[in-house]
Amino acid sequence: MTDEMHGNQADSRHGAGEIPDGGSSLSRRKFLATTTVVVTAGGVSTVAATDPPSRSAPGLHGPAVPVHRTLSPFLDPLPVPPTARKTRADGVSHLTVRMRATTTRLHSQLPPTPVWAYDGLVPGPTIEVRRGEKIHVTWANDLSGHLPVTVVEVPATTTPPALWDQPGRSGYPARADVAELRPWTVVHLHGAVTGSGNDGWPENGVGPGLSQLSEYVNDQPATALFYHDHAMNITRWNVMAGLSGLYLIRDQQEDALGLPSGPYEVPLFIADRNLDTDVEGRLTGRLLHKTAVVHREPMLQMRAFTGPFTQVNGVIWPYLRVAPRWYRLRVVNAANTRQYRLTLTDEDGRPVPAGTVHQIGTDHGLLAEPVPLKDDGLTLGSAERADLLVDFSAFRGKRLRLVNTNANPDPGPWPQVMEFRVDARPAHDPFVLPRRLSAGAPAPQGAAPDRPGQDRLVVLTTMGPGQALCWEMERTDAPSGDLPSDGIVQIREDDGSVTTYRRAAAGFYDPVRFFVRTRSWERWRFLHAAPSGWPHPMHIHATSFRVRSRETYDVGGFTSFALPGGGIGCGTATPLRRTGTAEVPPGERGWKDTVRVGAGELVTVDGYFGDSAGKFVYHCHMLEHEDMGMMRQFVVLPDQVTRLGAPMDMPSSPDGDMGTHG
Repeated sequence: MTDEMHGNQADSRHGAGEIPDGGSSLSRRKFLATTTVVVTAGGVSTVAATDPPSRSAPGLHGPAVPVHRTLSPFLDPLPVPPTARKTRADGVSHLTVRMRATTTRLHSQLPPTPVWAYDGLVPGPTIEVRRGEKIHVTWANDLSGHLPVTVVEVPATTTPPALWDQPGRSGYPARADVAELRPWTVVHLHGAVTGSGNDGWPENGVGPGLSQLSEYVNDQPATALFYHDHAMNITRWNVMAGLSGLYLIRDQQEDALGLPSGPYEVPLFIADRNLDTDVEGRLTGRLLHKTAVVHREPMLQMRAFTGPFTQVNGVIWPYLRVAPRWYRLRVVNAANTRQYRLTLTDEDGRPVPAGTVHQIGTDHGLLAEPVPLKDDGLTLGSAERADLLVDFSAFRGKRLRLVNTNANPDPGPWPQVMEFRVDARPAHDPFVLPRRLSAGAPAPQGAAPDRPGQDRLVVLTTMGPGQALCWEMERTDAPSGDLPSDGIVQIREDDGSVTTYRRAAAGFYDPVRFFVRTRSWERWRFLHAAPSGWPHPMHIHATSFRVRSRETYDVGGFTSFALPGGGIGCGTATPLRRTGTAEVPPGERGWKDTVRVGAGELVTVDGYFGDSAGKFVYHCHMLEHEDMGMMRQFVVLPDQVTRLGAPMDMPSSPDGDMGTHG
């Protein structure tokens, strides 16, 4: 397929299961229903799409100014990526995916947008395999030119409108160093249980004319993974440039359920984006990475990226024609940062009745049974996935909207995500919602033990003097001096005793502290030491894990302070204290690879590490956090190899004491 054929995806590719409009009706109550985004010289605003055309519209502040460009929601059909074509030889599947510089249409009212794309598509082609099917993928870097994303840093304003949620550069210059970036990429298959040599180590990037060769054994249950760029320090920009795509694993258990398939199984790759403007304020279509600098001294602290425009499968606010029957939606939060709470609403903005939407799967496969979604919708942090079944049969001739109802910490300026247009004609649908989906979501190697071989404690520090970090903690004696002391964290246990921990590692290049045995269970605890702010979506490579518990903590004692010899330290002035427990919701009780850790929360996961050995990473999947410090290394080794290293007193060896409290 040529680049020219890929140039206008929104115009040339039809939505899955697209059918003629069967007389859909539209209510006049319409802020969530139908709006037009107006980009003006004074900011961004909204007017009803059915209002008469005007030469001016009110900005967010001040008098009316000339309208330079409008984007109408639900104007373009949802594109569905094609399935990649594999070959087969010697019992192994083979596939070559080429990264190319091309253009795409994010919206039919925009000029073409320059992108970097897998096989020229945004998102890339869907790769589909069977469980146990070994595949060799050649990720060929055929990119050319400079990064097709304009990067701007603006001040962090405290009064609306927020500069980062407005299109255009707001009068600030683009970063010249980023503008000169040449293509340098590495592909990570997110959620794949594979050896480290195939995992997409962030420093193993390749330049134009070179290829990354990866072998995926796919020895894991049916699920939706996704592949994306993972290049050291620049993941946030490479992904925004277009480098991500869906990867589906199928198996017999999934087949036996008879789930909606073919045109009735639709991927929804959701992400927020921002766009540049020209000197007259018109949207150029060029991607804009616009972030706010909180301060530069004593250390740089930046707000992670969020943008005003929501795109699904590479198109801003699309629509999908559906038949009045069951559909399967494979939802991926592919945003850099933004957390979505997705709610399906009717034409009047009310959530659809209970029983319309069921969640049947998480990051790593099917749940034990369907979970009906409530009025508060489905919450997904960056990189989390959900497998949904939606029954459109009661909505013949109607229009439903998928909206973002997340109010904290940043909902964005516009809630609309996409629209479903339900045909008015009846449809034959033999599907019946199963009562059971899997045999209790079986563990990879039996049930997790009550006390896995290792307990790990990772403190996620506050965005105080600088960027948040992952502190790997180890138990120690209480210090003799005054508190706070840099790197010292104390926790008051339920019995009143105090446990003291010291920071053993924090930066990416600090020595490896976590050594894991293959075919072992481990317990990892993530404690978010900030009292408010974004949840951190923590992703661990090379494992499937279950969320064991959620606990709330009073973290007011964690503070930053000036060090006597200069610099800034962090630690607890008073012990942190558990204040209660929170429910692990039913939709989060399946196998996962990414978990949200809210402010003032300790989340415990039990993970199984199989035969995938080597050096891996874990990190916050807010891409700006990942690039700017919240990523650490760990090593998985065969048990016999680990034992041979025991006499060398390897840090955090399985026989060492790197425990958490409890």
